[in-house]
Order: sequence, then structure tokens, then C-alpha cells
Amino acid sequence: MARFRLTQSIIVGAVKYHGGEVVTDTIPITIAGDRHWPTLSSATMAPGMIALDASATTMKNASVFANEQVPNAILGVHSIG
Repeated sequence: MARFRLTQSIIVGAVKYHGGEVVTDTIPITIAGDRHWPTLSSATMAPGMIALDASATTMKNASVFANEQVPNAILGVHSIG
């Protein structure tokens, strides 16, 4: 299971994920409040995703965002869209 905290809103198909939310690539959701991103992989990741576990770190390291500098704060403006 890979878990990421979002620092900005992301729209995937018809689903919008907001900054501050935690997304995961597995179902069933094991932690209340997490949201499932069915197609989440190193190829479909978005910028500003903070890895929360070893599986997420591995996925991020295999993505184009491997050396990205992620902001320290999540601003409300990043969830408007």
C-alpha cells in the first residue's frame, strides 16, 4: 500500500482530490479518511505528493518527481479549483 499526502488539488478523470488529503493505491482503505486513487502509480503521480510510507517512497523515486522539492505547508488556495 502506498500512501501520499497531497499539497495541492488534483483532478483525475471526474474525481477531485484536495490539498491535505491522503490518497492510497489500494482498496479496501485501511485508515479512515484516506481516499482511493485507482490508477495511482509512478507514471500517474502528480507534483506535490508527500510519501507517507516505504511503498510510496519507492513509487515516488521511480517517478519524474523523484527529486522534487515539496512545500512545507499546504495552503487553502491549493485546494480551490
